[in-house]
Amino acid sequence: MAEQLALRVGVLFSQTGATAIIERSQLNGALLAIEEINQSGGVNGRRLEPVILDPGSVPIRYGEMAEQLLSEDGVTVIFGCYMSSARKEVLPVVERRNAMFFYPTLYEGFEYSPNVIYGGAAPNQNSVPLASYLMELYGNRFYFVGSDYIYPRESNRVMRNIVRQGRGTVVGERYVSLDGTPEDFDAVIADIKRQKPDVIFSTVVGTGTVHFYQAYLRHGGNAAKVPIASLTTNEAEVEAMGPQAAAGHITAAPYFRTISSDANRRFLDGYRRMFGSITTVTSCCEAVYFQVHMFADAVRRIGSTDTDRLRVALMSAEYDAPQGRVWVDPENHHTFLHSRIARVDETGEFVIQREMPRPVKPDPYLAYPALNDWSLRLLNPDPDPLGSRLEHVVHVNQQHH
Repeated sequence: MAEQLALRVGVLFSQTGATAIIERSQLNGALLAIEEINQSGGVNGRRLEPVILDPGSVPIRYGEMAEQLLSEDGVTVIFGCYMSSARKEVLPVVERRNAMFFYPTLYEGFEYSPNVIYGGAAPNQNSVPLASYLMELYGNRFYFVGSDYIYPRESNRVMRNIVRQGRGTVVGERYVSLDGTPEDFDAVIADIKRQKPDVIFSTVVGTGTVHFYQAYLRHGGNAAKVPIASLTTNEAEVEAMGPQAAAGHITAAPYFRTISSDANRRFLDGYRRMFGSITTVTSCCEAVYFQVHMFADAVRRIGSTDTDRLRVALMSAEYDAPQGRVWVDPENHHTFLHSRIARVDETGEFVIQREMPRPVKPDPYLAYPALNDWSLRLLNPDPDPLGSRLEHVVHVNQQHH
């Protein structure tokens, strides 16, 4: 019997440009999942065939290439995008053509689309616990530094509200272009020294992250006293900047490659076999990995890639991901994810400091006070109708060096 036609899926991650450092890891995560699915017999006998395009980190190109995938390349499902500005270009394309779009990246929240499955952390899954941790251990004077596009500005707006709710202040806020040079961060560091914050909150992305952390070290920044804390700095960027520049700094994310679990060991072993090293494994890589598997499982169950049927099937999708069990929230198409905070050690590895004992319900609009309102939690020590309170944080390592 002849093999059935391959099932084509769009893979839209940049391999060049400012955000390639992270998007290459996302591409690898997608390809690893596709390889595993094909090795196990495909999807109902059909091999997955990735149609890979490189937008070059230029936001408008993501929309153009999404259009190409859907209109010319026989694709009805796309996995892609890191930047929010890129996602915003793809969104109207998939909605107009009624395709499914899997977005595997943390983002600023305040969005919903029936055509999108959001696999990255929403603000209540990373910003809220990170702010709580930083104000408890370092202080309440924050300095914001970001790349100059949608996500950093919107993420900082959300974080500003969270910090103020916790009776903190933002003493400075600066933005640097996506293609910023190392010298561009010198003025930022000088202003940080003038303002004397307790902590620096970074939404700098891509190669800018490498430049920023290296500049902080070059100008005598002390991570033990005033750390850079981020939602975006990951293992690939730590590898690029070097452990000396990264040591002592903090990231909040659902996944770190140092997680000890059978699922994570299988994931890392597979990644190492396919790509030769695990140095570029990141949280966003892990997110697209489990999203591809979720997609394949849903298609197996319904025997179709029809978007309307697939959307319904995905509302009950779950997967034993490297970060732990995750599942899609049918209320908002975001994903129940684990919440962790880690600090980089002297070897360049993330060491988990705190983690929630179970997945956190996604709340992209910060609409549930019991999850996100600090003042309410202070007044009522047990407001846990959704099973995701910050007070249940497991203190893995609270030692403040």
